[in-house]
Amino acid sequence: MNKIDIHALRQIGWDRWDPIGIRQLGNSAWRSGAADEYDSYLLHAANMILHGAALDTVAAYLDGIISSDLALGPVEDAVHRASLHTAEAISAYVQANRASS
Repeated sequence: MNKIDIHALRQIGWDRWDPIGIRQLGNSAWRSGAADEYDSYLLHAANMILHGAALDTVAAYLDGIISSDLALGPVEDAVHRASLHTAEAISAYVQANRASS
């Protein structure tokens, strides 16, 4: 597998997950100030997938980040769906990256 491209993971995170809503600021200035906000979480999720974790497990990890680490309270259905879509997108990225190596 090629090295994980953090920029690809960031795009997935910002497009599908963004639990604290930084993207909603309405301009691109957030990209320079907060681009790395979710890096450690997304890298961990990618590594979970690389090591065979199920998508539900990865989504539960992301939900845990939201409720515990970010202290945003209980995860609602729409938020869980965003976590699951994020896990699916990361999995697709990992699989595509494996195929190209």
